[in-house]
Amino acid sequence: MSPLISADPTVDFPVITESRSQWLIRTKRAVPKFLQGVFPFAGRGVFDIAPVNDAVRYVVPSQRTLEIIYFRAGNLSDDLVYFALCANDIPVRYFPIGPKSDLHVPLAIVESWASGTRIDICMAAPRGLTGTVVIDVGLVELLPTE
Repeated sequence: MSPLISADPTVDFPVITESRSQWLIRTKRAVPKFLQGVFPFAGRGVFDIAPVNDAVRYVVPSQRTLEIIYFRAGNLSDDLVYFALCANDIPVRYFPIGPKSDLHVPLAIVESWASGTRIDICMAAPRGLTGTVVIDVGLVELLPTE
C-alpha cells in the first residue's frame, strides 16, 4: 500500500494522510516558500491600501508557478486593520483582523500564479493608528514538469 494511504482495518475505504502540497514537496515537484516578519505601521486611512514591506513581496520566478496555501497574521494595535493579498497591484483576497487579535486562514480555493506575477501583502488601517503587525504567509512554488 502507498505511504499516502493509511491501511486502517476499521475503515472500509482508504484514508489520505498527506495533502496535495505535502505530496508535491515530498516528491520534489514543489518548494515551500514563506513571506514572514514583524512590521510597524502608521495608518493612512482605510481606503489607502499599500504594501507592508518589501520583505513580504514575492515575484514568481521564470518557468515556475506559485500557489498561496495559507495566510496568518496578528494585529497588535487598538483598532481593526485589514490585509489584502495583491497580485500585480490588484487585491485578490482580503483579511480583516480585529484589535489585538490574530487570524489563520488555510485557503480553500488556491489559484496558480504564473511566472513574473508579483505578489504583495498590503494593508490599510485608520488614519493616525500606529501599531505592529505579524505576518506569515505560506507559498508553494511549483517546479517545471519535465
